[in-house]
Amino acid sequence: MDLLEKANQFNKNTLMETLGIEYTAIGDDFIRAKMPVDHRTHQPMGLLHGGATAALAESMGSLGSYLMIDQDNQAVVGIEINANHLRSARKGYVFAEGKLIHKGKTLHVWDIKVWDEREKQIAICRLTNMIIPRP
Repeated sequence: MDLLEKANQFNKNTLMETLGIEYTAIGDDFIRAKMPVDHRTHQPMGLLHGGATAALAESMGSLGSYLMIDQDNQAVVGIEINANHLRSARKGYVFAEGKLIHKGKTLHVWDIKVWDEREKQIAICRLTNMIIPRP
C-alpha cells in the first residue's frame, strides 16, 4: 500500500470519511484532495457549507504536518484556521491544494486553495498547526 492509499485509509470512521474527502496527491511540501458537493456538505440553501470547506482545509494541512513529524514522539494539533469564502458551489466536486509555507520546530503554516470543477477559486484558507510531544 502506497502513502496515498494509507492516507485515505487513515480517514476511515472519521469526519473526513463522512464528508467524502479523498486525498489525490501527496508531495514533500504539498497535499491535494477533493470533496463532493452533495447532501453531506450542503447547508440548508443547497450550497457548499463553509464549515465543510474549512474541514477540508484543516484535514489536508493536519495530514501534511503529521507526515512530517516523528509520529512516535510527536502529535499535531490545529491552533488556528482562517477561511475566506470567495464563491460557493452547488454540486459536483471541489478540489484543493495545500502548500506548506512555514515549517518550524513547533509550528507549521499551510496555505490551502479550494476551487470548483470550472476551476473557479471558491476559498483560500490558512491553517496553523502546533507540533507537541505525544501525550
